Amino acid sequence: MNGKNFRLPARRLATVATATALTAAPVVMGVAGPANATDDEGRSSAVVLRTGLDVSLLNKTVNVPLAVSLNEVQAPQSAEKATLTAELNGVDGGRPFSVLNAEVAQSKATVEDGKAEGYANLAHAKVHVPGLPLLSLIEVGQVTSKAICEAGKAPTASSNLLGDVTVLGKKVTLTAGGTTNVEVPGVGEVRLDYSKTEQTSRTAAATALELKVSVDPLKLNVAEVEGTLTLAKATCESPAAPEQQAEPSTEPAGDVKPQGEPADEGLAETGGNSMTPYIAGGAVVLLLAGGGAVAVARRGRN
Repeated sequence: MNGKNFRLPARRLATVATATALTAAPVVMGVAGPANATDDEGRSSAVVLRTGLDVSLLNKTVNVPLAVSLNEVQAPQSAEKATLTAELNGVDGGRPFSVLNAEVAQSKATVEDGKAEGYANLAHAKVHVPGLPLLSLIEVGQVTSKAICEAGKAPTASSNLLGDVTVLGKKVTLTAGGTTNVEVPGVGEVRLDYSKTEQTSRTAAATALELKVSVDPLKLNVAEVEGTLTLAKATCESPAAPEQQAEPSTEPAGDVKPQGEPADEGLAETGGNSMTPYIAGGAVVLLLAGGGAVAVARRGRN
């Protein structure tokens, strides 16, 4: 048997592919730093590329999950990354397979000064899937996504597209918030959603491009690919608004009343006033004195 035509048994190939399919070998050109976080501090995240694809090889005898997250950062834990390529092994005859190549692939997540912000930027990028070594799944000029959540303000989310977008070799025109279907006979079908944004009272999310992929080149079952792919996504959650501190009171600390005025207006309801205690005391003294006089008079008579 010629060594060039040697093929591994299906079970052996399945083991190798499964063990290596999720092994990415990106060239990392970014920094990330730890930071302390609390539930009220706010959060943000960004990712340049995320795949959730199922790849079937050799007439579906080998199924390999293609799950990749490129330049995924979260704040306050992470800061910024700028990985330009992502490669996988085990899905292209043992050779490294390039999923994404880009001139710019940047993601950034920050939480500071009462504001959480996520930002993703991808420029001059090509995305490939197994089975299409020469034809890009998608090519983009530049896409960006930004999500900003500031304490006490409404969160915002936005995505922008600059330059052309080509899907399976076809140039397409995209509409923000709309869906575009691209079908190439003998290759496959891709559904694109451009500029998907979501906002709540404290959160925001923006996705530049979300693709639903179904590819089976020439229907030869060389590599059938199904699933989703996301480009340039950013999210955020607002920090808690600082509690409003009570202003210092300018009123006197006690119920001190000017001399000569009633100390408690409530006594007026019962007919009393500030002199009532003294009058009552005087009455008791007079009563005792009167009782003593009566006692002396009785002794005199006896």
